[in-house]
Amino acid sequence: QVQLVESGGGLVQAGDSLRLSCAASGRTFSAWFRRSPGKEREFVAAISSTGSTIYFADSVKGRFTISRDNAKNTVYLHMTSLKPEDTAVYYCAARYSNPIYYRQISEYNYWGQGTQVTVSS
Repeated sequence: QVQLVESGGGLVQAGDSLRLSCAASGRTFSAWFRRSPGKEREFVAAISSTGSTIYFADSVKGRFTISRDNAKNTVYLHMTSLKPEDTAVYYCAARYSNPIYYRQISEYNYWGQGTQVTVSS
């Protein structure tokens, strides 16, 4: 059983940076999703258990990075040049094996409770 706990959300201004953490990710394939008001939950970024493979949604490519520290059992989402449209609840997700469709919510067995990120203009 994997219990995921996100932290690091908050209220920032456009152009600011923020780092989200997902504790207790363990040796899992991990991902970040987000749900903006009135929208479906969408894929943001993913990282393999070793950190050797990384994926990003086009909307965040070049602005967000994902990393992990397996010694601390934590996955990070580093967000820079934040935009108001990045406002969302951000969720950490994980699974033990590599997914086939890493962008799909149904591929992940474990989810955190979410952390709110609000970007003001």
